[in-house]
Amino acid sequence: MKKINFLIKLKEEEKLQIVEPSENIKIAYLQKSAKSLSSAKALLDIGNLEDSVALAYYAMYHPLLALLFRVGIKCENHTASIIMLKEVFEIDNSTISKAKAERVDKQYYVDFEVSKDETKEAIETAENFIAEMVDFIEKLNEEKINNFKDKAIELMSE
Repeated sequence: MKKINFLIKLKEEEKLQIVEPSENIKIAYLQKSAKSLSSAKALLDIGNLEDSVALAYYAMYHPLLALLFRVGIKCENHTASIIMLKEVFEIDNSTISKAKAERVDKQYYVDFEVSKDETKEAIETAENFIAEMVDFIEKLNEEKINNFKDKAIELMSE
């Protein structure tokens, strides 16, 4: 119930909205994902591990936004987007939730060390998540899009 109230609050603040589905915005976010993944790999190569982990998360977050926009959902909150993944699309969101927590830790705190192995794992996790999201998006048809949009509307109205 707490998650639902959070979504309703964001809807009232217009940070979570039903919009026209957009193929163009979907494509743009998938391109951003590819750039973030490429940058994460480059940062790993030069030893900037904290930022590499952060960009691995963004490489995952952008296809999530692509999915939302493909269905017609605009969400300006990371946590809400991740909740929507599970509640609307019934996709396990634990991987991206963990990646988000890692990104926050690595970007905002200094009392840790990041290993090259952890960073490589974050990038591999991102690659797998991206592939799953792209596959899911490609399998969408108008009926599924409408069903997911209806589910989102219902969730935001409870």
